[in-house]
Amino acid sequence: MTRPPLFPGFDGLMTLSRREGVDIRPTLLRVLTDLYVQANAHSDEEERQFIELTSRLIDQVDDATRAAVRARLAIYPGTPTVVLQRLGLKPSNPHARMPVAGEIPTHPVATPPMRPPTEAELRMASNLSMQPKDAAEIHDMFFAASASERVLILHNLAETPLRASARIPAARAARGVETLQMAAWVGDIENFTLELGETLILPSRVAAQVVNDPGGEPLACAARALDMPAPVFQQVLLFLNPEFASVTYVYRLSRLYDRLSERSALIMLAAWRGSIMAMTRAKYRPALYDDERQRARSATAQTRPAVQPGLGSVVRTGSQGSGR
Repeated sequence: MTRPPLFPGFDGLMTLSRREGVDIRPTLLRVLTDLYVQANAHSDEEERQFIELTSRLIDQVDDATRAAVRARLAIYPGTPTVVLQRLGLKPSNPHARMPVAGEIPTHPVATPPMRPPTEAELRMASNLSMQPKDAAEIHDMFFAASASERVLILHNLAETPLRASARIPAARAARGVETLQMAAWVGDIENFTLELGETLILPSRVAAQVVNDPGGEPLACAARALDMPAPVFQQVLLFLNPEFASVTYVYRLSRLYDRLSERSALIMLAAWRGSIMAMTRAKYRPALYDDERQRARSATAQTRPAVQPGLGSVVRTGSQGSGR
């Protein structure tokens, strides 16, 4: 029995990262590194996959991402030697002598501190539209991931240059939150799904997938996109679907909701909307100008039987065939 890959669907994401106009290779490298350092030990197959995928990304990302990954892997004891060398790090050797520190310069050059970008600057820089096929791949990857992988995906979406959906208007969001709260209070999943789809402009199939997901992370994204208050979201978790409402379930999703950024939720909302466009295009493929001609050529010609005069019997019905 083969061991599952370290990060399922990563090859598809590598194809997505090479598309023109969308560069999420820095995010992919961060996600891969976070998943790798979570475990204390790895098998030979997992280490081989990590070396192969990381080697393809280290030289293709920006300096800030490379520095962040270098800092994570420098303190991780199980980092492969090949990856350390590509990052310019030396393998740890407990028997090696401590090198002597260099001379401190007399007049060090003071570098100005780096100011983190504001939310407005992030929104202005995030101007890369998400193609429908890319949105479908992100949608499928998110719903196929485990709980811990979903948290990492949502955390890293905030740093991608993808364009997020526009905020839901405050008046419509407030009405939607009120209606959703009342539907959850009585356990009306059908009306809750209908209202969520109308408020977020989602098709009924995607809205049902968000509401009925047993993990609950898609529902947290939808609630954050509506700017639902945290106490109201906790009531939704408790009363909407009693089958899922355990103490661990409510506590885990409440913590996720407190740390979930609005930008990550709106990017995921854009992926949900774009995935439907990809499905629609695949279903209704435009016909070529000679499709009908090719179909007619391949069809078998049907011969019509010829009836010679005087040999075929004519059957009359109605008043004209009454024996006259």
